[in-house]
Amino acid sequence: MSNKDQKGKITENDMSSQESSPAEMATGNASTGGGGNPEKNSAGTPKFVSETEQDGPLYKFFTNGLKDIYFAEKEIKDGLKKMQEAATTEELKEAFEDHALQTMKHISRLEKVFRSMGEDPEAKKCEAILGILREGEAVIEETEEGSMTRDAALIIAAQKVEHYEIASYGGLAALAETLGLSEASNLLHRTLDEEDQTDRQLTDIAESFINFSAKRDTDEVEESSSRALKRRGTAVH
Repeated sequence: MSNKDQKGKITENDMSSQESSPAEMATGNASTGGGGNPEKNSAGTPKFVSETEQDGPLYKFFTNGLKDIYFAEKEIKDGLKKMQEAATTEELKEAFEDHALQTMKHISRLEKVFRSMGEDPEAKKCEAILGILREGEAVIEETEEGSMTRDAALIIAAQKVEHYEIASYGGLAALAETLGLSEASNLLHRTLDEEDQTDRQLTDIAESFINFSAKRDTDEVEESSSRALKRRGTAVH
């Protein structure tokens, strides 16, 4: 996923150092639109989509999608902090911490996407991600603190977030390519790959031990209920 420090966690320094590729570092501040350097054509002049395309429905849909995921990433960052605090195992806490730091990198990358198009970064309220994050909060309320069942449920909640991000970034990257916005497409594809890796990491954590441990939570509850019934039956006789 990302460079790790000595403890194996992503750091904010890693995040900032990884974010700029040589091609991106060659891009300075622009005097146009959103304050960043847009792509340039072979003549060295800024390359935007045409005014006709900017007024077209596809470009507007694309920019609205960027605003949507920009809002979503900021909300996800806060949601992941709640999940991290609620998680039982250190492995899952660390995974949520890594994902939160990665989300900060994705927010920064989205701002580069906006600037590459000559647009100012702007967020648009996303009801979909707010609903998914509310489900995550409900999971915390409905599961026992310190249980493995909570961790299993938190992983599913987090993967719902991941799948929303994967769908969004996949579609936006394809639209950027269609619109001839190659820098935007490349940036979005990078984030898409990282989201996919995070989703697989969560699956690995769940399948390696958490799901099996959560089943033991259920077994223990069943055994406790069985003993209680036997005691009640003995008391009646």
